[in-house]
Amino acid sequence: MNTEQFRICPESGLQFHKPAERLMRTLAVTAIVILLFGGITALLVTLTRWPAVHLLPPDRFYQMLTLHGVNMLIFWIISFEIAILYFCSSTLLRCRLATPRIAWLGFALMVIGVVVNNAAVLKGDASVMMTSYVPMPANPNFYLGLILFAVGALLGCFVFLGTLVIAKEEKTYKGSIPLVTFGALTACIIAVFTIASGAIILIPTYMWSMGWIDHIDPVMYRLIWWALGHSSQQINVAAHVAVWYAIAAIVFGAKPLSEKVSRTAFLLYIAFLQLASAHHLLVDPGISSTWKIFNTSYAMYLAVLASMVHGLTVPGSIEVAQRAKGFTQGLFQWLRKAPWGNPVFSGMFISLLGFGFLGGISGVVMGTEQINIIIHNTIYVPGHFHATVVIGTTLAFMSLTYFLIPVLFRRQLVMPWLASWQPYLFGIGMGVFTTVMMGAGTLGVARRHWDMAFTDSALGFDYPASAYTLMGLVGISGILSIVGGAIFILVTVLSVFFGKPVASASPYGVSATVLPKAEPTIEPEGGHAALGKWGFAAPGTFVFAIFFLAIFVVYYAVNWKYLASVWPMQ
Repeated sequence: MNTEQFRICPESGLQFHKPAERLMRTLAVTAIVILLFGGITALLVTLTRWPAVHLLPPDRFYQMLTLHGVNMLIFWIISFEIAILYFCSSTLLRCRLATPRIAWLGFALMVIGVVVNNAAVLKGDASVMMTSYVPMPANPNFYLGLILFAVGALLGCFVFLGTLVIAKEEKTYKGSIPLVTFGALTACIIAVFTIASGAIILIPTYMWSMGWIDHIDPVMYRLIWWALGHSSQQINVAAHVAVWYAIAAIVFGAKPLSEKVSRTAFLLYIAFLQLASAHHLLVDPGISSTWKIFNTSYAMYLAVLASMVHGLTVPGSIEVAQRAKGFTQGLFQWLRKAPWGNPVFSGMFISLLGFGFLGGISGVVMGTEQINIIIHNTIYVPGHFHATVVIGTTLAFMSLTYFLIPVLFRRQLVMPWLASWQPYLFGIGMGVFTTVMMGAGTLGVARRHWDMAFTDSALGFDYPASAYTLMGLVGISGILSIVGGAIFILVTVLSVFFGKPVASASPYGVSATVLPKAEPTIEPEGGHAALGKWGFAAPGTFVFAIFFLAIFVVYYAVNWKYLASVWPMQ
């Protein structure tokens, strides 16, 4: 191994392969630029859905909605995820990156795909939103850009897999690959399935848009497209769960309660998580009820089980680590004494809570065939996936970025006091945003309609006054979360390009730059205080799990009751 090609971070001890390091930096910066553009479109969309403002005319609204969807749900997140794949393979396994030239080719295709796709939408003839349902045609470059980006991301996945092979052959690690890398491998496997599904449907759709194919069956398109559209979000779930485990280890030195159980949960993701895409098809004709019920009930519950395992083991591992440090008073001293001023931790924990309580519970409700009918294609749906993709994935990636700025970019964090508040502003704002959006959807507010008041429509419809109040709160909380996102981009850009260099002997190392870790260790008396209460190693986490289950049962029952009230038997 050529040691000149490697750099060891003096604060974290991480070993970086320099070609991989350059790729990770470039991918991360590119992802942040895409996030900035997606945030601008988010502002315009939010101000239009806010009834009191109603900013854009319909043509501009659908144009901005399309840009927002493709940039935020596909381009920003997958670009950052490829950087995570390289970090979890080359850096965590302390080995060289496989075929850097192919990795750069994949990056170039991804950037070209983003530019081509966005240019097609900005041109004004591709405002078909992310779903781009046929027979509604878009400019061929809209599909071409997605295809190019997907090919580039697929190359990145293959480079990641090749790096795992190199690490195994060169014996840069002992035993099984680390759990965080295993989670990244799960994301990679789901990504390959997702991109293959996209190719199966987007390539013929591109040919149809060029006039080379006469017809694309809409039912077939929707069925296969959602294997891309929804499964791309399952890449995110596996990736951000891996980030949760990584941050628990970084901040607390926490170890999983059971690696075997956590790895089994990741395997359940591979087998069952993509099936959740079926909830988009529950009112589609041509698909049997047997298929719908199996996919959204019995099979999907195994994916839900996997997420509940991670939701238990991540905070549980933190609790055990904190109790080992002496924070053993009561059920929650370990949590009260956590470093809440550290955005690496606070962002991760808010991500975990938001994903579980808002995204997870609402996802199970949407995935139940009978209940789904009362919220299908309402604004409840984007409320749900903003809880999973934005609070869950984006906030987790933001928290990891605060760690990577001094470690990967070797820069001190600019305005750390502002960074310490950013996860709360973004997470709480988005938490309110998703909650009131799901409330408005429960009242029937349409998912994609430009004007909920149906002004000058021949067939108008009056929503209850509470629906307008909730949509007003969507606007206010949306602005709050956008401000939080803008602060993240501001701090990140200033830190990367203008932050003071982090030297190996600098007092502003990782812990000082990212803000302090947990409070100093306190030795427990007698050596058994870390065992917790009632025979549980993590009793506080167990109480949280019971609380989660109670909320889930109540909300599930309320939705069944609501179904009975809006759809009575005559």
